[in-house]
Amino acid sequence: MNPQAKLIFIISLFLGTTITISSNHWVMAWTGLEINTLAVLPLISKSHHPRAIEAATKYFLVQATASALVLFSSMTNAWHTGQWDITQMTHPVSCSIMTAAISMKLGLVPFHFLIPEVLQGSSLTTGLLLSTAMKFPPITLLYMTSHSLNPTLLTTMGILSAALGGWMGLNQTQIRKIMAFSSISHLGWMAIILIYNPKLTLVNFYLYSMMTATIFLMLNSMKALKLSTLMTAWTKTPSLSTIFLLALLSLAGLPPLTGFLPKWFIIQELTKQDMAPAALAMSLLSLLGLFFYLRLAYCATITLPPHTTNHMKRWHTNKPVNILIAIMTTLSIMLLPISPM
Repeated sequence: MNPQAKLIFIISLFLGTTITISSNHWVMAWTGLEINTLAVLPLISKSHHPRAIEAATKYFLVQATASALVLFSSMTNAWHTGQWDITQMTHPVSCSIMTAAISMKLGLVPFHFLIPEVLQGSSLTTGLLLSTAMKFPPITLLYMTSHSLNPTLLTTMGILSAALGGWMGLNQTQIRKIMAFSSISHLGWMAIILIYNPKLTLVNFYLYSMMTATIFLMLNSMKALKLSTLMTAWTKTPSLSTIFLLALLSLAGLPPLTGFLPKWFIIQELTKQDMAPAALAMSLLSLLGLFFYLRLAYCATITLPPHTTNHMKRWHTNKPVNILIAIMTTLSIMLLPISPM
C-alpha cells in the first residue's frame, strides 16, 4: 500500500476515535464511528487476497448495520425526550437498541460472528488495530450511557460472551482466530461490570488492549499465523518465545501477572453487588480461555523437535528485539503491584 494513503487512513482512524470520544451529541458520535469504519476498510483489504476482501465486505456490512441502529436509537430517544445528549439516553427501547448496536460494533455475543472471520482475513497489524483501537469508541459510548442501560441484558451478554469466547476458541489452530475468541471473552468481562462500576470496564479495556497489543507485536515479530509455525519459532528467537509464554499467561489472568488485576477487581465488585453466582460463572468460564492460551504457550515454548510439522526450521537471528515489544511485555507482566492505587 502507498505510504501516503496509509498515513491518511491512520490519521482518519485517530480523527474518528477523537471525534467519538469527545462528543456530547449523538450525531457527532455517529460521524466519528463512520470515519473509523471507512478508514479501517482499506487496511483490512490491502493484501488483495480473496479472504481479505471477504473480511472487509463482512466488516463493512455489520458496521453499517450497527451505525444505522445507533442513529435509529438516538433519534427514537430524541423523539421521546427531546434530548440529543449522549448521557441523557433514558428511553428504555432506545437503550436496548443502542446496546444491540454497540454490541455489534464490539462483537459481543450474540453479534460475535464477525470478529473471527475478519481477523482471520486481515494481517497481524490490522488485527491489532481491530482488536484494540477500533473497540475504544464503542466502549466510551457504553461508558457514557452506562447509568441507563439494562442490567439483566448486559449481564446475560457478558456471561454468554465469556462462555462462547472460551468454548469456540478451544479447537482453533489459527492464531488470529484464537485471539478473536479471546477478545470476545474479555469483552464479556467488560460488559458484566459496566452497570455496577463503569471505571472498571475502562481499566479492563486498557489492560486488555495493552496485553493483546503485546501478543500481536510478538506474533508479528515471529511471523507466526498458525500453531504449526509457532512450533518452529523458538529456534528463531528463543528469548522472545519465553516472554511470549508469560504474556499469554497474563492475558489468561493468572495471579502474579497484570492480567489478574481486572479479573480480581471485577469478581470483588460483583460479590459486593450480591452477584456471587455470576462471579463464579465468569471465573469458571475463564478457565476455558486459560486452556487455549496454555496450548499456544505449549506450542511456542515447550515443544522441541523432532516433531512431525513439515515446516522449514528458522535460522536463529541476533536481531535485537523491538524496544516497543520490550516495554509492552514488561507492562503486561509486571503491573499487578499498582492494584492498591
